[in-house]
Amino acid sequence: MKAIEIRNGIYWVGSIDWSMRTFHGYATSRGSSYNAYLIIDDKIALIDTVKEPFKEELLERVSSVVDPAKIDYIISSHVEADHSGAIPFMAAHCPHAKIITSQPQGLKGLTAYYGDLPYQPVKAGDSISLGSRTLQFVPIPMLHWPDSMVTYCPEEKILFSNDAFGQHLASVNRFDDENDLPLIMYEAKKYYANILMLYGAQAQKAMKALGSLDIDMILTGHGISWRSNIKDIFAAYQKWSTFDVDDHAVVVFDSMWHSTEKMAVAVTEGFRQGGIPAVMHDIKATPLSDIVTDILTSKYLACGSPTINNQMMPTIASFLCYLKGLSPKNHRAFAFGSYGWGGQSAKLVEDGLKDAGCEICHELIRIQNIPSKAQLKALTEEVAKIK
Repeated sequence: MKAIEIRNGIYWVGSIDWSMRTFHGYATSRGSSYNAYLIIDDKIALIDTVKEPFKEELLERVSSVVDPAKIDYIISSHVEADHSGAIPFMAAHCPHAKIITSQPQGLKGLTAYYGDLPYQPVKAGDSISLGSRTLQFVPIPMLHWPDSMVTYCPEEKILFSNDAFGQHLASVNRFDDENDLPLIMYEAKKYYANILMLYGAQAQKAMKALGSLDIDMILTGHGISWRSNIKDIFAAYQKWSTFDVDDHAVVVFDSMWHSTEKMAVAVTEGFRQGGIPAVMHDIKATPLSDIVTDILTSKYLACGSPTINNQMMPTIASFLCYLKGLSPKNHRAFAFGSYGWGGQSAKLVEDGLKDAGCEICHELIRIQNIPSKAQLKALTEEVAKIK
């Protein structure tokens, strides 16, 4: 395992997790990476580590460039274990290194996780000199933990962004211009939707704090880094963090004997006939994280469930719980569903949509037993009127 030189004296020394398929319930079908960076100057800094099982890979990449014992600083941008897990291991191999962390939350978190180590807490405006390069620290609290911070090197115009602007995406190529840009942007959107959506206000503060920096390169904590499309990812974060939605619709459903499924098809067709592009997700077939990615920038959401045991389907209940936790905004929604006798599901779905912060734009729609062609046609026509 060898380090990859990014610029003269700056190396990627992280690890690629080709097999990761879930992250906090978020489906990661393309794996991920844990990005760490080594800067060789008069003093030597390691920016972030990796998830603990990959610690030997990190050490081997670092050792391909320099004796780890010569490292002066280990910078912890974020306490979460996918970034900090190898800190105790690396600290043992870097006996003279100070561990830079945010004050007070980073210090509190690392101490709780790993006990007493040679920590050096920093706050907004603090910096350290490596010789010809300076590292400046910018807190970005709640993006997505209280301790989160980024590191900026003005001489190189590099932002070490940790979780911001990253993706769960495994690739041997480190930069945006070496990979498929639409794929990277989709995975960045998916990451934002499932990890950062509820922190829109904090993301806006971070964008303002970073907006004054002269940035030629963003070296992320996960996935692909940015050098050719920085304006595009900044524009995307501006859109996502302000909850700017498009005239698109997402239809989510579960079904037992295809009746609610038929309604979902009719609802999707209704949006289409009304001039609103729509996608339909059978919740049994599509991970919640993929559905939420579509919802992030879609104005309309329709959610359907049959009634089972006087309740909505557990899959739909889980979806609504997941959505509520992400605190979406600016979405117009309605509930639908089929039933045999009780018919409670549609009202429960509507309540779940309200709890998730959606504005109800149409009264709930219920059809008993198997919907007829006439009922489905009427449903399509009704949805086509929604604006």
